[in-house]
Amino acid sequence: MMRHSPRFSFFSSCLGMMVVVILLVLGLWLSPGMAQTGGKASVVVDGYQIFQVSESGQFSAEERANLINLQLKEAIKSDTPIQVKIEERNQLPTILLGDRYLLTVTQKDTLPGSKPDEQATLWVKQIQEVLQQSQSERSSQYIRNTSILTASILLGAFAVSWVLGLLRTRISQIVQKKLNNANAQAINADLPAGLTLLFKSILFFARAVIWASAIIYITNLFPYTRQWSYQISYILTSSFTSKFITIGNNSYSLINLLILVGLLFALFIFAGTITNILRSRVLSIAGINRGVQEAIAILTKYSLIVVGSIVLLQIWGLDLSSLTILASALGIGIGFGFQDIAKNFGSGLILILERPIQIGDFIEVGDLHGTVERISARSTEIRTLDHISIIVPNSRLLESEVINWSHHNPISRLHLPVGVAYNAEPNLVKKALLDATKDHPNVLNAPPAQVFFKGFGDSALNFELLVWTAEPHKQFVTKSDLYFSIYEILRKRQIEIPFPQHDLHLRSGNLGLSPQVEKALLRLSEESANGYQE
Repeated sequence: MMRHSPRFSFFSSCLGMMVVVILLVLGLWLSPGMAQTGGKASVVVDGYQIFQVSESGQFSAEERANLINLQLKEAIKSDTPIQVKIEERNQLPTILLGDRYLLTVTQKDTLPGSKPDEQATLWVKQIQEVLQQSQSERSSQYIRNTSILTASILLGAFAVSWVLGLLRTRISQIVQKKLNNANAQAINADLPAGLTLLFKSILFFARAVIWASAIIYITNLFPYTRQWSYQISYILTSSFTSKFITIGNNSYSLINLLILVGLLFALFIFAGTITNILRSRVLSIAGINRGVQEAIAILTKYSLIVVGSIVLLQIWGLDLSSLTILASALGIGIGFGFQDIAKNFGSGLILILERPIQIGDFIEVGDLHGTVERISARSTEIRTLDHISIIVPNSRLLESEVINWSHHNPISRLHLPVGVAYNAEPNLVKKALLDATKDHPNVLNAPPAQVFFKGFGDSALNFELLVWTAEPHKQFVTKSDLYFSIYEILRKRQIEIPFPQHDLHLRSGNLGLSPQVEKALLRLSEESANGYQE
């Protein structure tokens, strides 16, 4: 696996933070608390939105827009040009389509800072241009020219897509050839493979963009397909923007909720980026040990997430007091269904604050021996001596006994029991065991090694060798090396290592056996003696 330099990691973190800030600004700009909404409906001709009208009198904005759209569609079907003009009725400008009434422009229809007369003049010009364009788009000459243009665009998109496909295949062949011919390590082979995946993704995205752009452009060439495109986009837009959930005094649409989720996701990325910069650029330079660095980083990350979420929801316009019932229900759910998660989360906070276990400590939990690699809110990652990552719930580290070989001081004492034969001289055994510990790199000279005479066993004299080491995570390797040395020294000095044995002593006399059993035993003994003589 490739490793990036600290400069590259810092640059990527800064770039990620810039992207997150942009997302936060865009999301807040589009949030319900800052977006302006108005009850207006659009007047659309052949997929072109001309203008928007508001409610007037007993007619809603949507009803007015539908009536205007129907009259404009009928006017488009006419072969003769239709004149659009303005008349003054009831002191308000009225737009006529030929001699038929189209609409009356009110003050609600105008843009901020304009008058109804100015708005009516602008709309008349827009309606006239759209009617002329719509009538020309239905002519046979336009349809013929557009069809030729459509075929050319499709052929061009197909040609470009085909060239990109050949380029993708060629790049894959070149990279695969280099990988097959190169006798390099796997760490050097990751770069061409990653570049191949990057080029394939870029080419796939380019082909998708080309075909999407071609289809959208062709759709906008014909009036009917443009209408379908507008209707589909209108349905999707209305589905995403319609208010369907109410929290407190505010109503929210699906797009609002999606933006809120995106902002919260961006907040998580932002907190993670700040934490990485703090860990790699501040705490590491300060010379703080790894466990304290991780504790400060985790507390900073979750503090940013909690405070940022509260601020974000407030700016969003969500009254947090309206979430009281939801918080109560969530508390009941945590009490019944998520009690294990809550217990592990609380245990994680205790581990982070009290720091009985830190990153880099070599610990023993039950049958597990390994180094602590990560302490998160819910679980702890332990990497065993076999380089296997084991995820342990935080609550287990507080509820059960944990042996921390590195807590405060990593210097630990190792016990090595040794048994020798009864005919061995104890002082010579002690000297041999102490000599076995010399020149071993993992055994400390101070405190010195010791040998204890533990007692008399069934078949051996029991001794125990005690040595000190500053690297407890290497204790199994150290014990194995010492046992090799002990065996070699004892063998050279002719000190016997006995195997387990038992002596059976029978007293002579009457055992109280029956006459039949005694005769059988005598017969077996005579047969055995005769067989031995033969």
